[in-house]
Amino acid sequence: MKKILIVEDEMEIAEIERDYLEISGMSADIITDGAEALAALYEKNYDLVLLDVMLPGKSGYEICREIRDSIKIPILMVTAKTEPLDRVRGLGLGADDYIIKPFDPAELVARVKAHLAQFERLTAVSVAGAAKGADEEILVYGDLKILPQAYKAYKNGQELKFATREFELLLFFAKNPNIVFTKERLFEEVWGYEYISDASTVTVHINRIREKIENDPKNPQFIETVWGAGYRFNRIQKHENK
Repeated sequence: MKKILIVEDEMEIAEIERDYLEISGMSADIITDGAEALAALYEKNYDLVLLDVMLPGKSGYEICREIRDSIKIPILMVTAKTEPLDRVRGLGLGADDYIIKPFDPAELVARVKAHLAQFERLTAVSVAGAAKGADEEILVYGDLKILPQAYKAYKNGQELKFATREFELLLFFAKNPNIVFTKERLFEEVWGYEYISDASTVTVHINRIREKIENDPKNPQFIETVWGAGYRFNRIQKHENK
């Protein structure tokens, strides 16, 4: 049974989330204080966190920033803030998705299931890739090396840390170099489920990837913006098998 942590200081909303998750066969804990939630995430093995933005103790933004690179878990931010800048901030800190209040509980459950299924699939692929070892295909572009089966990437020999969606997006680009993709196509290929989104979702993830793989994120060489069309991954060096 998947275990979800609900971090929400409005108990009415938290209980609705919990009830719908439990009806769908999951278990859920509710924590109303941000600092307490952060401690629980480090102490217990949750499969996913539903994270409100405005919280006492620590904000959802602070929690997301602190756990993103240390805990491998899908992060879904739940927010009443509807301004694009607020959503961009959450995604920029490494959240996998955001849900705007008021929301349809059925949609929330669908989003949770989608992220759990994807994370489970990626974990299985990573384990299989590690076992496969030296037989794995390695994509090499300049000083960037990507291990598709192990779900790892290195730049100049140093391992890079990616959120799930970031790595999926990078891998899609690396497997399809020199092709221009619109934001809508990228969203369809990487997120992979029906969902009304704005362009900031793809843009923010690309910006985060650039911060990690580019020597100069403001002058990107790998992921190039093709104005009026979309984005293209440049084949800096032909990939090879090792």
